[in-house]
Formats: sequence, C-alpha cells, structure tokens
Amino acid sequence: MTASVTDGVWLVVGLGNPGPTYAGHRHNIGYLVTDELANRLDGKWRAHKSGRADVVEGRLRAPASMQGTPGLPGPRVVLARSRTYMNESGGPVKALATFYKVPPDHVIAIHDELDIAFDTMRVKLGGGDNGHNGLKSMRSSLGTGDFHRLRVGIGRPPGRQEVHDFVLSNFSSAERKVLPFVVDTAADAIETLITEGLEKTQQRFNS
Repeated sequence: MTASVTDGVWLVVGLGNPGPTYAGHRHNIGYLVTDELANRLDGKWRAHKSGRADVVEGRLRAPASMQGTPGLPGPRVVLARSRTYMNESGGPVKALATFYKVPPDHVIAIHDELDIAFDTMRVKLGGGDNGHNGLKSMRSSLGTGDFHRLRVGIGRPPGRQEVHDFVLSNFSSAERKVLPFVVDTAADAIETLITEGLEKTQQRFNS
C-alpha cells in the first residue's frame, strides 16, 4: 500500500488507560506518542462530541517530494485517545472511524508490545491481537484486524513478575532516560507511514 496526500483522513489511535494513575505506565506508550504528535501539530486535546474520546485534528506536512508544489496540503489526520479503559477502546475507535468516514486501512493503532525489546519497534498492517486487550477490542468493534499497528517494544517482565503487573507499572529509571527518544522515533514512524507508505516505513523503522 502506498499513501499519498490525496488519500482520505487518517485516524491515529494511542492505546492506553485514562487518568493520572496510569500516565507513566508501559501500557500507555500509545498516549505518549500521540501527545508528541499533537505537539508537532500545535494542537490541543479536546473532547469529541461522542463523549468517549479526546481528539486533535490537523494536517501533516506534505511529503518531501511534494513540498515544492504550491498550495498542496499535507494529509489530514485525527489523533485520538479513548476515555475508556484499554479493554473497551474499540467502541470509541469505531465511533470516530464512522464519524470521520475512515476505512480500517486508514486507522493506525499505537500500542505497547511485550514480544519486542524496549527501544525497538515494528510497523505492520493487519494481524491478530497477540493477547493485547486494546487490539482485541478494536478488532471486535471494527469487525476486522486490517488496520495498521505501530508496535512499540517494552520487552518481557523480569523474573517471575506477572505480565499484568509489568505492563501496569512505570518504566524503569534507566528506561525513562531513553523514553523521549523512543517516543520521538515512534512519532517519526507514524508521519512516515502516512506520507510515504508502509514499505518505506518498515524499511526505515522495523529495527
């Protein structure tokens, strides 16, 4: 698939849990990346009329190959964060996709991934949920798994720590030193996916 500025609106969903209690958790990496993207758009989060999500609307810069074309706008994007808990993300995402008329292949979910080491990431289109409750909810509500995913690695829990406790815990002090660079790179990956397409994004970011 190749994206272009003539494509329709893109819905970029940061998966996580709402509220300050969860803000620094590994499970909330999707929120952190959408915050960075919102900053790049100079946008402020606002409640969507559906009442179940916050959104930022804007346009990315046109792809480098087209920036010399006068009056050419970049792709339109809607950043979204559900106001529900992770395992109920699908309903708000479906409502937004319907409202903005976004097909599944223009939906991007940003989420934590246990099977990828911290400070690495993968971009893909489609697939299963691999036990991730946010993806499971999205697949159920959208009726398909054929949406893009940015899988941001958090690694496996050390020792005998339960997965549930691990994902719902803060990044370590060592990880927090690197985290801003991870978030920045993940935001770059989203911009590249939308403006240059999946293949180029995978070549550049699938470490």
